[in-house]
Amino acid sequence: MPDNSLLTEDPLRHFTVVIGTALAVVAGIAYAQTPDPNLARNIAAGCANCHGTNGVSQGGNSSLAGMARQDLVAKMKEYKAGTRPATIMHQLAKGYSDEQIELLAAWFAAQPAK
Repeated sequence: MPDNSLLTEDPLRHFTVVIGTALAVVAGIAYAQTPDPNLARNIAAGCANCHGTNGVSQGGNSSLAGMARQDLVAKMKEYKAGTRPATIMHQLAKGYSDEQIELLAAWFAAQPAK
């Protein structure tokens, strides 16, 4: 027969355990929904192969560092829609959500152009 002594001997202890567990679950959910402060930087790292570290190109492709946010968003959306000529950007742009494009554009706009 199961031991229910925790429930009958100390109801306050049982209540405390239940409330503590519920708070831990809620805190975990809240933490999981906290935006990653490095998300834009992490996404932008994928652009470094062609556009240079932090968007500063070493030649060949355009630098993204310091570009106006709204210009970069517009270009990325044109690539994504296939209305802007490209060799590979139209394929890459389709892999980004509009939210990710906004994050990338804001991050590159904040980088110093060198």
